[in-house]
Amino acid sequence: MEYDKDNIFAKLLRGEIPADKVYEDADILAFRDINPQAPVHILIIPKHAQIRCLGECTEAEALILGKMNVAAARIAEQEGLESFRIVVNSGTKAGQTVFHIHMHLLGGREFAESII
Repeated sequence: MEYDKDNIFAKLLRGEIPADKVYEDADILAFRDINPQAPVHILIIPKHAQIRCLGECTEAEALILGKMNVAAARIAEQEGLESFRIVVNSGTKAGQTVFHIHMHLLGGREFAESII
């Protein structure tokens, strides 16, 4: 399936939609989720890669995926989180609703045991 250049994150990256930014560098933008599922709920997205979901990634995206993870650790520290959870949904059946690859950084509360 083709990347939708009018998805909400693409619009946000173009400055058409405001965001409560918490981190930004040349490759990554992170902002607070408007419907938080934890006291700290931050979305982390690549700025230039037009990747729909993790399931479509190839070796070519390895660098940006690594940068997203490094950014998550920096943001967690910046937010004062001693522990945190990273969630990446891939596909509609996994709960993905915006088809621009992104990760959820969740923290600020204790989570139930992992399902794995």
